[in-house]
Amino acid sequence: MNVDLLSRPAEEVAPELLGSVLACKSSKGTVSIAITETEAYSGTADPASHAYRGRTPRNAVMFGPAGHLYVYRSHGLHWCANVVTGTDGIASAVLVRAGRVIEGEDLARRRRGEKVESPRLARGPGNFCQALGITAEHNGADLLLTGASVSLSEGESVPAALIQAGPRVGVSKAHDWQHRFYLAGDPTVSAYRLSPRAKPSAGA
Repeated sequence: MNVDLLSRPAEEVAPELLGSVLACKSSKGTVSIAITETEAYSGTADPASHAYRGRTPRNAVMFGPAGHLYVYRSHGLHWCANVVTGTDGIASAVLVRAGRVIEGEDLARRRRGEKVESPRLARGPGNFCQALGITAEHNGADLLLTGASVSLSEGESVPAALIQAGPRVGVSKAHDWQHRFYLAGDPTVSAYRLSPRAKPSAGA
């Protein structure tokens, strides 16, 4: 994966991450997942971004450099993984929402549950991290570092005709920005869910 590709605004990078592979190695083995759904968050310019109100100890990784992993806990329950993008010093990140397990499916299933069907193993950002084995210890990890335990690499090329854009899932602010990107018809893509607190907002 080329750092130059990631050193651009999140909304430009997000669709191009589709088909890329996020992998995580541990003492239990390696799980690799091809990304099928992403969401872009544009930092201080984006009311739905964790960085909207500025830099804090929690969101510091979002401010760069590009190519690092920003991990946060959602609702105190699930870990979520974001690929940091853009210019160093300016917050920008792409949330990885779903993917298809292409390596280590047995390990991913042990983490998610033996009865979970293959398309659901990494469907949704929390499930994605659980299947991959991503936790707080991976926050700030350099995804482009050779030999790192968690890495991002190029996968199979995705035809532009298969990429669709739509509103973001589950956020109450700027939810209608067309910053969610996914592979049309792919069974691993999560279902759209509008936040009950969502209100119409200005477009991006």
